Amino acid sequence: MQYQITGKQIDIGEALQGHVRDELGSVVAKYAERPTRATVIFSKDAHEFVCESVVHLSTGLTAQARAHATEVYAAFDGCAEKMEKQLRRYKRRLKDHHKERPEPVAISEASSYILAGEEAGPDSEPESLQPVIVAETQTQIPSLTVGEAVMQMELAGAPVLVFRNEKQDGVNVVYRRDDGNIGWIEPQ
Repeated sequence: MQYQITGKQIDIGEALQGHVRDELGSVVAKYAERPTRATVIFSKDAHEFVCESVVHLSTGLTAQARAHATEVYAAFDGCAEKMEKQLRRYKRRLKDHHKERPEPVAISEASSYILAGEEAGPDSEPESLQPVIVAETQTQIPSLTVGEAVMQMELAGAPVLVFRNEKQDGVNVVYRRDDGNIGWIEPQ
C-alpha cells in the first residue's frame, strides 16, 4: 500500500510516519483485502492536533476518518480506531461487492464549485440572482450500484453522494434524510 503522510504547517517526524504505517497498515489489512493507497494529513486547530485519513480500496471505494486530540499520536490513534470501526462494520459487504466486481470502480471527472453564502440578513434581497463562485475544484463521480453508493456514503461519513448508476447509466444521488433513513434520487 502506498502512504502519503503529511502535515499542514507542522513537522511530521520519521517516528510518527512509522507509527502511522504500522498501525494503519495492520488495521486495513485486517478488514480489506487489497488497499491501494492511504493519505494521512495532520494539522493543528488551536491547541489540538487533527488527523484525517483516507484509505482507497482496490474496489474503488474509499474509507475516511477524522479525529482530534491534544497530542499528535492520540489524534492518530483516535482516527485509526474510527477507521477500524468503519471497516469492521462493512467488512462482509466490502468482500461481497469485491467478488461481484471484476474491475475497479470506473470514475468520471467533474467540476465542483463552492458558492458564496448569504452575508446579508434574512429580509434583504440579493443584488443579483447569479451566485458568486468562491472556488472551483475537480471531483470524481464513481460508477456504482445503489447498494455500493449507500455503503460508500456511510464509509465516507458524508451526508450526500452523487454517483453514476451502473444499472441505468445515469447520474443518481443518495442522501441521509432528517428522519435517519436514506433517500435515493433517480432521474427518469
